[in-house]
Amino acid sequence: MRAPKSFRLHIGIFGRRNAGKSSILNALTHQEVSIVSEVAGTTTDPVEKPMELLPLGPVLFIDTAGIDDTGILGEKRVAKTLSVFDRTDLGIIVSNFNDWGDYEEKLISELKTREIPFIVAFNKSDLYPEDLGITAILGQSKIRFVFTSAPRQSGISELRQLLLKSAPDDFINRPSILADLVGPGEAAVLVVPIDKEAPKGRLILPQVQSIRDLLDNDCFSVVVKERELREALSRFNKPPKLVVTDSQAFLKVAADTPPEIPMTSFSILFARFQGDLNALVRGAMTIDNLKAGDKVLIAEACSHHPIGEDIGSVKIPRWLTQYVGGKLEIDNMRGHDFPFNISEYKLIIHCGACMWNRREMLSRIMKAQQAGVPITNYGLTIAYSLGIFERALQPFPAALSIYHKESL
Repeated sequence: MRAPKSFRLHIGIFGRRNAGKSSILNALTHQEVSIVSEVAGTTTDPVEKPMELLPLGPVLFIDTAGIDDTGILGEKRVAKTLSVFDRTDLGIIVSNFNDWGDYEEKLISELKTREIPFIVAFNKSDLYPEDLGITAILGQSKIRFVFTSAPRQSGISELRQLLLKSAPDDFINRPSILADLVGPGEAAVLVVPIDKEAPKGRLILPQVQSIRDLLDNDCFSVVVKERELREALSRFNKPPKLVVTDSQAFLKVAADTPPEIPMTSFSILFARFQGDLNALVRGAMTIDNLKAGDKVLIAEACSHHPIGEDIGSVKIPRWLTQYVGGKLEIDNMRGHDFPFNISEYKLIIHCGACMWNRREMLSRIMKAQQAGVPITNYGLTIAYSLGIFERALQPFPAALSIYHKESL
């Protein structure tokens, strides 16, 4: 089974038109992934290529349009390119010594500002000799660089080695989803409702990833439907360390789980795993400030077609309306698109972002904070709206402490 995008290191390839970005991608993957042409601006929308980059593991290369594109259409291509920064874990700037200038310096500045590690690939090295002044400056700034010639496969092996050396530590040493809350030899009970939105014949990604995380860390995993939870718990000689539920079943699971057993949801686990749990807890607490008529953005990483009682477009709006006591103005947005001006919203509610890498979710949290707009996620919103927020934060002492201190 292919690794999901959320588990892949996202490597963004940036540079001017005709710098050789697509050629570099094709050389790295040994495939004709991107169209290569002497005509500048051949690449339009970002091109993605998943692959295994051993010994690093699963990665996702993203080839982008030139940042020097012009015209109305060119501006849109540049905007698409800049949006790729939001999900880039590791960057490659492709240029040559003849063209190096302001565009490349702006790319370096943007990557540094976002604290994204990057490498400079001086492509077409067979045509343009080294400029010692440029490489001296990069060396002083401790910026890694390599000389490449994509058509000749020159320097590609060295580029691969630099990618391995430059990968962020949080990708190499990825944190646990929930196993650290359980411990080796201990059990977690996962409550998985089977309803209309459950995919036929399989589990959704957060459930699968949680089971695998438990198995990888020598924990016991017990999976039940919500109506079986009470009976399952009665059969334990030793109580499980944690009960995790789909957020939509929060009330029933909270009622059936003894108070001494910590309980939370998959969505809240992913608030920690994919985002910043403490920031999202603070965002949920601003639900108390909402008034009828306020604008709320509900954003979802997936672009699936909602059916029936969809969580993002039906259930959360209903629970929020009941909590606030009046109708809210709610906008729904799916996929990588995100409003340019988010300052008009009183709250942003995001899904668990299980289909993304952590970088993109953290980028959205950063954008919300810069705009002064609170942001939270589905599970935290549901727990707060249903009055079981404190119970759902029980496994997370730091987040629970924030709630206690800031709710006074």
